[in-house]
Amino acid sequence: MENAGETPSGEKEFAQSTKHIREIIEHPEISEEEFREMLKSAPFGYTKGLPYKTYSICPETRSIVQALVWEKNGMVWITKKCPEGMLTEVYYEDADMFKRFSRWTYDWKLTSFNVENTGANCPLDCGLCQRHYSHTSLLNIVLTNRCNLSCWYCFFYAKEGQPIYEPTLDQIRVMLRNAKKEQSIGANAVQFTGGEPTLRDDIIEIIKIAKEEGYDHVQLNTDGIRLAFEPEFVKRIREAGVNTLYMSYDGMTPQTNWKNHWEVPLILENVRRAGGPGIVLVPTTIRNVNDHELGAMINFGLNHLDIIRGVNFQPLSMVGRVPTKERQRFRITIPGAIKKIEEQTNGSIARDDWYAIPIAGHIARFFEEFTGKRYYMTSHFACGAATYVFLDGEEVIPIPRFIDVEGFVEFLEEKAEELSNWKRLGKLQKLKVGGEIFLKFKNFYDEKYAPKSFDVLSIIKNAFARGTYDALGEFHHKTLFLGMMHFQDEYNYDVQRVERCVIHYAMPDGRIVPFCAFNVIPELYRDKVQAQFSYSWEEWKALHPDWDYKKDKYIRTKEFIERMKNSELYKKTYLNLKWYF
Repeated sequence: MENAGETPSGEKEFAQSTKHIREIIEHPEISEEEFREMLKSAPFGYTKGLPYKTYSICPETRSIVQALVWEKNGMVWITKKCPEGMLTEVYYEDADMFKRFSRWTYDWKLTSFNVENTGANCPLDCGLCQRHYSHTSLLNIVLTNRCNLSCWYCFFYAKEGQPIYEPTLDQIRVMLRNAKKEQSIGANAVQFTGGEPTLRDDIIEIIKIAKEEGYDHVQLNTDGIRLAFEPEFVKRIREAGVNTLYMSYDGMTPQTNWKNHWEVPLILENVRRAGGPGIVLVPTTIRNVNDHELGAMINFGLNHLDIIRGVNFQPLSMVGRVPTKERQRFRITIPGAIKKIEEQTNGSIARDDWYAIPIAGHIARFFEEFTGKRYYMTSHFACGAATYVFLDGEEVIPIPRFIDVEGFVEFLEEKAEELSNWKRLGKLQKLKVGGEIFLKFKNFYDEKYAPKSFDVLSIIKNAFARGTYDALGEFHHKTLFLGMMHFQDEYNYDVQRVERCVIHYAMPDGRIVPFCAFNVIPELYRDKVQAQFSYSWEEWKALHPDWDYKKDKYIRTKEFIERMKNSELYKKTYLNLKWYF
């Protein structure tokens, strides 16, 4: 347990968690000659299966190098020859899932760019440029590099005496506008992140600016500490326009979730009383550290379904220099985490219940043709996976158990193709098409296995009939979203993934940069630009004479832990849970 009376850092908890390593991923050997031969005959890009060629980056020199994505022992690997030698890293722990997910590849192209280069040096000159395929599905704006925690592994937060990055309100507004102006579709969702964004005194004003600029979805990426102790603040951010709290939650115990285990009961209680915003739990998932608790975290979400909207697992991105031995011990990929969930939920949430994120692009294409509005979703199929589960009484039912997802999406693809051939679609024709889809939908819907406690068919009909952001609200309130989002690092980097990234960072210099460029090559993007726009320690102190670095830091006391441990609220939150698996 963290030394009470100190700012949580997690160093001791991590050391304790890694005393007993349960499993490692052994990397296969491939000679330089084998690599060259396979590279010579492999096509570029995932067009004809495995193996294929792509580009990657060298972890040491940051130079762009050719890479081979290939299959061995039922897993997918990426191998590259760097100036320092050969390097192989696991790409996907399940080759069959990789191939199934690739079916949903969906590409488009931006028609507006923030930089004028050709992208020939991708990912070393991002902006977005004409080489990029995807619009901004979720815009990230870093509001501050100040933080109330002191996580031992984090190089991002400002330590005492270091420069403070905190963009002005005008800069934030311009960043929001830049993403909104993207063609052929502008950003509609923004995440305010940090550091810890709730440390900003003007956070309410920032949220309101996002709403003024036309963003339907506003979420805060937070550790939740301030929300635990300021119930009125929770109400204020909800009223200002926050839809979702994207909250760090790494496990079920003080050891695995040292950041906010003791504070979570207060956070949930305050959100309940405020009537929102909805919470998405975000576990950073690490092999041999917290991967044994993935099923329990989903069960936790189901027990608090009135306010928890989802659990979005993020397999650890190993940014920085990480020795091979450490990567073998701690690396977990999307299929590796999905396998753990299947085991830990006794098959209630199985491997085949998950789909690649770009399947949404095929659904969106129908809405584009039907409504005339643009909804492109063109992420790389290996970037993420998702499913929805319904809680029907005491039974957990993943949506693919009663809906033939693949069959229905293929049907929508056919209808989208038909609609695209009609130059003008009148209102009556649209109603006719909508009615046909609902009637045919029953062919893909198995009532025998569907939830009985509410009318799923009507909820889905309403979402399709209205085709708006708000129409999805009822659906999300009846389900638990489960997601996987595996951001890249220098070792598993595939330029084809970053070209299709849909999660972008806006920067004060006008550029918009994919997540896996911004954070993986910080010396070109995150750190460089933030240094350019930061205040020196002395400048910050002069502008904020009453500010005290130590007051930013959260101190967890022994008394608080004891009080929480013995409280009814703690028992209700963690101990008196129903096990649904």
